[in-house]
Amino acid sequence: MNKRGLLLALSGCALSGQVLAQSSVTLYGIIDTGVGYVYNSQSAAGNQNTQIKFGGALTGSRWGLKGVEDLGGGLKAIMQLENGYNPGTGALGQGGRMFGRQAVVGLSNQYGTVKLGRQLDPVTDLVQPLTEDNYFSGLFATPGDIDNYDNDLRVSNAVKYISPMMSGVQVEGLYGVGGVAGSTGAGQSYSAAVSYTSGPLGAAVGYFHADGGNTFANGVRTWTSSSDSLFFSAVSQGFASAKSIDIIHAGVQYVTREFTLGVGYSHSQYNQDASSRFSRDAKFDNGAVYVNYAPRPDWLIGAGYNFTRLNGPANASYHQADFGAQYLLSKRTTLYWVAGYQKANGTNLSTNGAVIPAQASVGSYGVNSGTSSQLVTVAGVRHKF
Repeated sequence: MNKRGLLLALSGCALSGQVLAQSSVTLYGIIDTGVGYVYNSQSAAGNQNTQIKFGGALTGSRWGLKGVEDLGGGLKAIMQLENGYNPGTGALGQGGRMFGRQAVVGLSNQYGTVKLGRQLDPVTDLVQPLTEDNYFSGLFATPGDIDNYDNDLRVSNAVKYISPMMSGVQVEGLYGVGGVAGSTGAGQSYSAAVSYTSGPLGAAVGYFHADGGNTFANGVRTWTSSSDSLFFSAVSQGFASAKSIDIIHAGVQYVTREFTLGVGYSHSQYNQDASSRFSRDAKFDNGAVYVNYAPRPDWLIGAGYNFTRLNGPANASYHQADFGAQYLLSKRTTLYWVAGYQKANGTNLSTNGAVIPAQASVGSYGVNSGTSSQLVTVAGVRHKF
């Protein structure tokens, strides 16, 4: 009996080990912080100042958990919780959400992956890796990030399908539920994208739509979509009462041993109705080009240029040039320096819908200049764990 008990105990331990081997949870994260210098930063009183700003610029700081369980027959259960935070203050990011960057659960097999929860849209998944944002982040983004170049928005209450890679082609589709009783379309978001990869060449195109919801303050719409908003800078602040947003984004990238070349185009339309503060649809067109040079495996140097034009209730143009360098101390730790200069021309809208001179706001850094030009530079360190 003692021998039988010992054998049963050993068998149970072996079975337990097999079950544990089929499941895994990984803790991961990034902390990115530095010191930024902003020339032309608008104060609360409306004056232009030089500002020293503490915070990272290369990658958003985060920590998260990834989990996978093998259910057999090629089927796997997956989960991911990802938190964003400010390393300078410790404050939560993404509007104070505990897991504002991602909170998903799903299933995956040879036919693709389905994810449920708060997550990135397909345009971000497939087009953003072909942009300079993938290497040097938000300072290189479209002025004000009006096309979500720097993936500032996520979609809540969403279901997403990701296809397997088929002859270099991958497709994704997403739908975010608005959740308004009796009004299915209010607050909904939907998106689709396709990418193609063949050796050194990569190309992708995608479409994103978000409805602004049907909540109002004094007859003016307030954004209550399943999608986060993009109204945090002087470039887009006048369109916070938009009925909906439509974005088309495309990118092409070519990679050699030492050089990476990329071009991109986006069209972003902020649509109005009777509850908006602006009377005509605002149409932003952006063209981007960049080049990266890696003289050694531990060095990366990059430069990019964006030209953005606004047509609609106001007419403006934005020229933005960016430069950056990274040095790898190790596989996990990077020293970096990035800088961007922007010049704005023409007119845009204030938060109350008045036509005003266009203000510069470099990339997605979120600092308004109060004038037509702005310079931002940041030096910092990033560590991955």
